[in-house]
Amino acid sequence: METSQRITDVVLGALAKALPDVMPAASSGSMSNVTVGGEDPLRGRSYAYYETIAGGAGAGPRRAGLSALHTHMTNTLNTPIEALEFTYPFRITRYAIRENSGGKGAHAGGDGVERTYEFLAPASVTVISDRREYPPYGLAGGVPGATGENILRNADGSERRLPGKTTITVKPGDQLVIKTPGGGGWGPEGGNV
Repeated sequence: METSQRITDVVLGALAKALPDVMPAASSGSMSNVTVGGEDPLRGRSYAYYETIAGGAGAGPRRAGLSALHTHMTNTLNTPIEALEFTYPFRITRYAIRENSGGKGAHAGGDGVERTYEFLAPASVTVISDRREYPPYGLAGGVPGATGENILRNADGSERRLPGKTTITVKPGDQLVIKTPGGGGWGPEGGNV
């Protein structure tokens, strides 16, 4: 899943050397996969849920990058948060564009997304994400997009940063915060294109 995103970044980056006035900067470079599973005490059944979360698209020589969308191989749709709360023992308490996560440039990279899950019952959660250490590259003098972040906020208020790939057990009241990467910028900020 994540490998296909990185291969795309590598191929587009290589093509940018030959076609610098055509190719865009790197997009978020991650599907930011989240799976949640466990026993639903309210409905008396086991459940499993899987989704990918959008990020920022890389800017190009003719346009800014788009915000909060799936790029490259991700072709999944956005699950309405009301449907999640109705169907599973967790809810989304924040779902917003991650302002200023796109790289600066003559054309700015698109912003990623911030999505916070609050768990209402114990569950096992797996996150498979990338671009948590190395940002999506900018091109032609553009600034890289922001790296993503995965944060576990415990019910007692303490929190810890999670690695890009992890499996954790959560308790009622715990929250998982996923901040997806922004896209890279294209061209120097204030530059003429």
